[in-house]
Amino acid sequence: MAERLLGELEADPRARRRLAELLVAEPDVRLAMINAIIADVATRRDLAELRSEMRGEISALRAEIAQLRAESSSNFRWIIGAILAIWGATVMPILLRLIGAI
Repeated sequence: MAERLLGELEADPRARRRLAELLVAEPDVRLAMINAIIADVATRRDLAELRSEMRGEISALRAEIAQLRAESSSNFRWIIGAILAIWGATVMPILLRLIGAI
């Protein structure tokens, strides 16, 4: 009988709404539903804690990004220096030979 009732409720949206209305109309049932739901509701304090945590994480990410920028800038300078050194070591002798200096 219960299976049949559940099948009818699944098939008929109006019947589900009517059952919900009947359940909510009962004060004890309504209180039980509120207590069950309230545990999953975020409070203002929960949101403030989350906001504070997110700000801390964002600050940490900003610091990490600043460090990565500094490192990449340093690496870029080293790469440019290495390229110029290699270019100077290979092209300069060729140019000097072309102009007859060596």
